[in-house]
Amino acid sequence: MDDPYNAFCDHAAVYIDGAGEGPLTGLTFAAKDLFDVAYYRTGGGNPDWLMTHPPAVRHATMVETLLGAGATLVGKTHTDELSRGIFGENPHYGTPVNPRAENRLPGGSSSGSAVAVAAGMVDFAIGTDTGGSVRAPASFCGLYGIRPTHDRLSLDGVLGQAPSFDTAGWFARDADLFAQIGAAMFDGDIDDYTPDHLVIASDAFAAADDDAAAGLKPAVGRLSEAVGASEWRQISPDGLDVWLGHQSVMQGREAWQTFADWIDQNNPRFGYEVSEIFHFGATLSDQRIAEAKEAWSRIVAHMDTILTASTFICLPTTPFAAPLRGQPRAATKELRRRIGSLACIAGLLGAPQITLPLGDVDGFPLGLSLLGPRGSDEQLLGFARQLSRVV
Repeated sequence: MDDPYNAFCDHAAVYIDGAGEGPLTGLTFAAKDLFDVAYYRTGGGNPDWLMTHPPAVRHATMVETLLGAGATLVGKTHTDELSRGIFGENPHYGTPVNPRAENRLPGGSSSGSAVAVAAGMVDFAIGTDTGGSVRAPASFCGLYGIRPTHDRLSLDGVLGQAPSFDTAGWFARDADLFAQIGAAMFDGDIDDYTPDHLVIASDAFAAADDDAAAGLKPAVGRLSEAVGASEWRQISPDGLDVWLGHQSVMQGREAWQTFADWIDQNNPRFGYEVSEIFHFGATLSDQRIAEAKEAWSRIVAHMDTILTASTFICLPTTPFAAPLRGQPRAATKELRRRIGSLACIAGLLGAPQITLPLGDVDGFPLGLSLLGPRGSDEQLLGFARQLSRVV
């Protein structure tokens, strides 16, 4: 495949026809290089991981589901190293080019999947989302994207990072296909849906750049009109940065536990930022982990009083449009923190979140998110499809 945007992995020239007639027959998709594809090695964005692991013996469950629904797999896509990034930069394989803003970052870690869809190289693509890795690239590349309810979809055959937060979702360019994929994934119908109540997270919007909040304002107004009953409300009494700190601690410890033995045995090559966050996870005290887990329980209990049945929360997907490429680590570290302060809400709750390509900042796309109660994935998809007809 011609790949001017560096979306696809050279080591996995995959092409697998879908199985007969199904709801996704005639459509093509790509899979992030964390998903196993039989007879190919899963590289995980790191050449040393690629070299030290044999080819997969079977497809990941999500890949098998999509092939069984008739979709054709046409390649595996680049990821940040072991899914531990948020911008799509990879020191070994390069940074995929954002088709909507070629001098700006595509977002990660599902960077190649988002780019392949945004460039029209495939109809849709799958990726993983632990701390924002579908939502951020969907926002930066102007796509629909979903982080499903935690544990709603099988991660069998997926190279994970932090089991308490790992999920896998997908990207699409339009809401109809976005919902159609959901019907295949969840093995059921996606019906039109409108929530009874919309909470607009005032603290999440306050965390966004002024031009980003302004760029989302018209879409927020149309969402409020579509729902009818809406309110602006602060959702985090502690502050979203505090919430991010708790998730970062738990995610950091789990990610270190996932990869510690392999790192110890292979002394792999990592970019500076990935090395730094692995070191953070390795040096956390048990007391800090216990404090984070206790806070996690309080956060979930608090949010369950807000995110009641038939209530959605509206927030910016990212606090800004895609950042410029080539910035120093000192700058991107702060940008990473700001993205995480919004992404951690769904992560801590285990709740589904969709991002809709409804915002604009000086001609660059920006996502607006809807977060629903755990298990409301189909309702979110149905509302997104319904909104696309009027917004």
